[in-house]
Amino acid sequence: MSRFFRQLGDSDSDTEESDEELLTSGDEDAPLQKQPQKPSKPTGMSRFLRTAGSGSSSSESESSSDENDSDEDDLGGGAKSDEDESEDEDVKRTIKSTKDKRLDEIEATGKVMDNALKINNWVVISAEFDKLLRLVQRQSNSAEPIPPFFVKTLINLESSLNEAIAKEKEAKKKMNAMNARALNSMKQKIKKALKEHEKEIQQYQADPDAFEREFAAHTQPAETVSARLKRVRQATVDDGGEDEPQADDSFTVVGKGGKAMQFTADAIFKTLKIVNEARGKKNTDRTEQIRILEKLLEVAVTSYQRLRVLLALVSSRFDFNTSVTNYMPVELWLAAQREVDQLISIVALDPSYVVQEHTDEYDELLERSPATEPGGVVRIRGSIISFVDRLDDEFTKSLQNIDPHGTEYVDRLKDEKVLYQTICRAQAYYEHSKQVEPLGRVVMRRLEHIYCKPDAVVGALESSLTSSDVRPNVVLTSTTSNLIHRLCVHLYKVDNSLLRTRAMLSHVYHHALHNDFYTARDMLLMSHLQESIHSADVATQILYNRTVVQLGLCAFRCGLIKEAQATLQDIFATQRVKELLAQGVHQQRYQSQLSPEQERAERSRQLPFHMHINTELLEAAFLISSMLVEIPLLASIESEEQKRKVISKPFRRLLDFADRQVFTGPPESTRDHIMQASKALQDGEWEKCRDLVQNIKIWSLMPEAVSVKEMLANRIQEQGLRTYLFTYAPYYSTLSLSLLSRSFSLSLRTVTSIISKMIWNEELSASLDQSTDTVVFHRIEHSRPQQLAQLISEKINALVEHNEKTLDSKLGGASGWGDRGDVKGEKRGEQTQERRGNRTRGALRGTRGRGSKFAQGLGNQMAELSSQRAH
Repeated sequence: MSRFFRQLGDSDSDTEESDEELLTSGDEDAPLQKQPQKPSKPTGMSRFLRTAGSGSSSSESESSSDENDSDEDDLGGGAKSDEDESEDEDVKRTIKSTKDKRLDEIEATGKVMDNALKINNWVVISAEFDKLLRLVQRQSNSAEPIPPFFVKTLINLESSLNEAIAKEKEAKKKMNAMNARALNSMKQKIKKALKEHEKEIQQYQADPDAFEREFAAHTQPAETVSARLKRVRQATVDDGGEDEPQADDSFTVVGKGGKAMQFTADAIFKTLKIVNEARGKKNTDRTEQIRILEKLLEVAVTSYQRLRVLLALVSSRFDFNTSVTNYMPVELWLAAQREVDQLISIVALDPSYVVQEHTDEYDELLERSPATEPGGVVRIRGSIISFVDRLDDEFTKSLQNIDPHGTEYVDRLKDEKVLYQTICRAQAYYEHSKQVEPLGRVVMRRLEHIYCKPDAVVGALESSLTSSDVRPNVVLTSTTSNLIHRLCVHLYKVDNSLLRTRAMLSHVYHHALHNDFYTARDMLLMSHLQESIHSADVATQILYNRTVVQLGLCAFRCGLIKEAQATLQDIFATQRVKELLAQGVHQQRYQSQLSPEQERAERSRQLPFHMHINTELLEAAFLISSMLVEIPLLASIESEEQKRKVISKPFRRLLDFADRQVFTGPPESTRDHIMQASKALQDGEWEKCRDLVQNIKIWSLMPEAVSVKEMLANRIQEQGLRTYLFTYAPYYSTLSLSLLSRSFSLSLRTVTSIISKMIWNEELSASLDQSTDTVVFHRIEHSRPQQLAQLISEKINALVEHNEKTLDSKLGGASGWGDRGDVKGEKRGEQTQERRGNRTRGALRGTRGRGSKFAQGLGNQMAELSSQRAH
């Protein structure tokens, strides 16, 4: 009976008894055998069947082997033939490398596809073709060439596929649905594969023998090294370790794929190729790659070799950190910064070498020099501006992740000086090599580091350029504004619209930071950015918001209260100030949840802490501006319906909340100070209002705090006078100007000027009597029809304004603080002129009540500027 069926069929008791007998027999016969049997290699049975049928214990395997030997001895002469077969198996068995196994598997898959083609089984062909593509992809990932067998299979498959499709069209009996779907799927797969491997197919069709020789030559070095290692190991085993030193001498350090890596000047390019091929792969040791490139940099002799190694080394350092959220380690960043500086120094001091992104094809394994290149210039493929951008981005990312209230943040911020020096050196190189596109990008990087900083900090950054051997043409000579102006003018001339937009916003921000409000406002209005900023990228929108906010603070510092209130109104109306300024993440309220990707993207856009605009100071400026605008307005209107007209909703909401409080304690926060100051101004207590505003502690963060406090005191006196006149005008027939002057601590000329302006703007129904220095109030009693006509006129005005805003939003126009008309009711833009024709506010002037007139004239800021500056 067959050994296999005996082993599977015998009972446990019979097997154990026979095992004991055979084991005893085997032990007795062992000395008589000429050649000992190997217990781990039983003969006469397939290894697959033996494994499947035998138990897991070694004793059962040995007993089965001995049992087989006994049976063969009974047959006579069987043992000898099985010994020969075992020796043949030992001879045939060879150790194959992973690459050889992969090639064998590719060929086996191709044979299965050939067999399936004979029976027109496209389901099997489709499955095996997917397997074949995966194997070839592994081949490519290992930096190995495409096997000729795969190219030949592709060509044959294409012809077989075309024949099958033609036969299917002519056949009367169609193939089954599954086979037809597989055929159509193969059509797309073959088309895609032919497109991906078009180059290899063309080479194979041009000369198949040369293609196969090239493949064989590529696989030969690995085989040679493998054979050499085998010889060394064999010699060591045969000699018993006596030739151990000789084996060490012939041993060669090899990299992945059996390629030798030599740290010599002659083998630099070959080693670089090996490192570059391993870059980005899954199991690549990045630390080892950096170490190898550092050794190559030490042995590099020529400038070309150093440039090639530096380009690869900086890229490897940036590849070390693959995480999007984590920042690059500081030590690696500093090393990369030094190497970028070294790279720039080589190409800047030696004009015969140029690093640029687009170059002609060249052999990367050969040494190149200016003498052998056309034009005497060696052009190397690379991108210095990409390194500079990555350095800057990693520096910003590190500041985003470091605690800003610790010493580590300050220490990290000191590295900005060396980064700024690297940026300026890159600018000098691109100026010298006349590369326009990267020059604009590096100038923008430089501008972003200085546009929002005080003059002292910019001077410290610029001072680092004096010791540099490579300096740009634009340096700090006289003032910071002159430097910013020259950099922005350069960017205004580039073709990139994004760079022009960011340069304009940075220029406006710088002017606003230096209290040049009118220049900044005119530049922003003439650029028309408010009409197209909604279509810009998020970073540019953040810069626009920062510029508008800084412009509002500039107007506040300059005493232009209405302009400050109107400028900051749009930002504070959204109630998302921190998010719009990239100083905080989105508050997830009202069931609005951000996905993890959106949250990571939003956090990556956050500005470093040292670039933040203090939101508490911003809120103080906005609320005080709103107070000085809203309180006189509330005093000037009479009806409750008119009181519902609001200029600043955030301020009015806080004021209504403060009015509803039964008990008001001493002020603690900035809001408490401003709300109590607003109530004091309503009551005519301007001195209490002034003291409350000036006692806010946040003013210590405002530049020129003393002058700002004096300006606020003057504005509170003026608006206190206006509020007093609006409130008590119905109760007076005449009022002495000298009394008003003493009550509000204003000069007689200032009081006269304020009252004259109110009369001219038709906010106050009165006249000045210069002979007695008094103001005479006129009482105008409106009849019921006049009151209704005034009400209808105001509602029509509101309806027209609402329609205009709706039409502007549909047409894409933007209505900002600069679109409002002047005091006399001039047109609010070209679109408004076309819609409203030559109609002026006088056409709607049904009555001359001070409430409606004041409400119409309050929204215009730009008109009163000229009159204020004239006075």
